Amino acid sequence: MTELPPYWLRDNCPCAECRDPRNGQKLFQIDDLPQDLAAVVSEEADGHLEVLWSDGHRSRYPLEWLDRADEGDGRTEHGKRLWTAADFAPGIPEADWEAYLTDPAERAAVLAAVRRSGFAVLHGVPTVERQVLRVAESLGYVRVTNYGELFDVRVEPDPNNLAFTSVAIAPHTDNPYRDPVPTLQLLHCLENSATGGDSGLVDGFMAAAVLREEAPAEFEVLTRTPVPFVFRDRHTELRADRPLIDVDPRGRIREVRFNNRSIGTLRGHGPNDLDAFYAAYRRFAAITLRPELRLTFRLGPGDCLIFDNTRLLHARTAFRQDGHRHLQGCYADLDGLHSALAVLHRRAAALDTIAALFAGEGAGEYLGEEVTMAEHMLQAAAAAEAAGAPEHLVAAALLHDAGHFFDEHGRGTGHGRDLMEGRDNRHSHTGADWLARWFGPEVTEPVRLHVAAKRYLCAVEPGYRERLSAASEYTLSVQGGPMDEHQAAAFAELPGAQDAVAVRRWDEQAKVAGAPTPDFEHYRPLLAALMR
Repeated sequence: MTELPPYWLRDNCPCAECRDPRNGQKLFQIDDLPQDLAAVVSEEADGHLEVLWSDGHRSRYPLEWLDRADEGDGRTEHGKRLWTAADFAPGIPEADWEAYLTDPAERAAVLAAVRRSGFAVLHGVPTVERQVLRVAESLGYVRVTNYGELFDVRVEPDPNNLAFTSVAIAPHTDNPYRDPVPTLQLLHCLENSATGGDSGLVDGFMAAAVLREEAPAEFEVLTRTPVPFVFRDRHTELRADRPLIDVDPRGRIREVRFNNRSIGTLRGHGPNDLDAFYAAYRRFAAITLRPELRLTFRLGPGDCLIFDNTRLLHARTAFRQDGHRHLQGCYADLDGLHSALAVLHRRAAALDTIAALFAGEGAGEYLGEEVTMAEHMLQAAAAAEAAGAPEHLVAAALLHDAGHFFDEHGRGTGHGRDLMEGRDNRHSHTGADWLARWFGPEVTEPVRLHVAAKRYLCAVEPGYRERLSAASEYTLSVQGGPMDEHQAAAFAELPGAQDAVAVRRWDEQAKVAGAPTPDFEHYRPLLAALMR
C-alpha cells in the first residue's frame, strides 16, 4: 500500500475529523494539507491500513475499500446489459406494485433492472389518475416540463405532439430539445381496449454499439456532430444542440438522443460534412428499425413502464379508435433512481452487518446471564413488540446492547468482558455512536441512555434494584451505582429519558433461558423502514 500517492490517500481519509460521518462531505480544503506531506508510519492491522502522517494526523483505511474498483456513475455502457429482443424471451423485468412497495429487496431488483437493462414494468398499479406520480416519487422526484407534472397519452382533438394521436410512432427518445433531457420516463396504462397501440422498446446503446462495430467512422461522425433539436408550440420554444450519440472522455456510450420529428436544420457545416452526417444518420436510423432489436409488448390496465430515456428508444404501433387507449406519463431523473438504489443497497449491507453480529458474536455469553447476547436482545425486542411499543422503541430494544461488541473506535472487543472485569466499557454510548451512521436519535438516544436509566430507576423506584439479576447488580456498581437526587432530576429532564426507561424495563425482562422469540429477520423490515 506504500505506493499509493500521499495526497490521494490523505484526501480520502475517512475519519470524523476529515469527513462528516452523516454525509461523507469533506471538512477541509485540499490546500489545507501541508507541502511535502508524507507517511511517517504505515502498517496493516485488523483488516485496515493505518497511517501516521508527517503533520501528526492519523488515518485508518479498510483494505477492502483501498482495493475496490471504480464502477463509475452507472450512466455509460460500462456495466450495462446491452440487449436484443430475443434476450427477453424468458420474460421482461417486472414486479407486482404491492411487493415493490413493501419489500426493499423487490424494489431494489426493479431499480437495478432499470439501471442495468434500461426498463422494468410494474403490474397492479391502481388505475386511478395521477398514480404515475406516486410511482415516480417512489424512486426519486417528478421532473416538471412544459407538458406539466404529468401528461395524458391519448387522442386529442388539437394535438401539439404526435404522441397525442393514433398514428404509429417510430423508435425515439423524448425531449431531446432539452438540456438536460429528462432521463427517466414513466407510462402508466389506465385503459387499453383499442385494436393496436402496442408498445415497443429498442436498446439505443445496443444500436449505437452495432453502428460502432459495423461502421466505426460513421459512429465517430455521430458522436462529434452537434444536432439542433427543436420544439415549439404556441407557448414554448426549446432548443438543445447535442450529438445523436454522446460518449464520455473514455469513449464509452453515455447517451442517445434520437427523435426524427425534432431535428432542426444543421447549419455551419460544409457539404462534405453534411453528406457524412446524413450517411451516418441514415445508417443509424436503419439499425434502430431492425426487427431483432425491437422488443414489443402490450401494456394493460395497471401496468406502469419505467425506462431510461437517455438510452432506450420507445415506439408505438398505430391503433384504431374502436376502443380507448389512455396512458398517463411523467418524467423523472436517473440520479434519483440511482440514489434510491444506492440507499437500498447501503441499508441492506448495514442490515447484513447487524445480522452478522447476532449470528456471530451474539451467540456468545451475555455478562454472566443464562442467555446469549443475541437471545437477550431478541427477547428485549419481543417484549417491546408485545407491549405495543412504537417501531423506533422496538428497534432500540433490539439493538440496545450492540455497543458490547465494539470499543470507541468501532473495533471488536468481545461480549462486554471488560465490563465484567470491572471496567466500564460505556457500551451504551459506543453502541449509540455506531448505530448513528444508520439510525436517527429516536433509536440511538434510548440506546445511549439505557444504562443511565438503570441507575435512575434504582434511585427513584422502590424495589427496582432488588429485582436486578446478580450480574446486573454487579455491572450497576461498575457503571456508577444509583444516581443521587440531583442526577436523577437532571436525567428525568432529558428528551429521551422516558424512552430509555422503557427500553431499560424490557432489558431487565430479557434474561429468560429458552424463551421463544422471533429471529432477527423478523425485525429486518422494521429496521429498514427506520434507517436514514
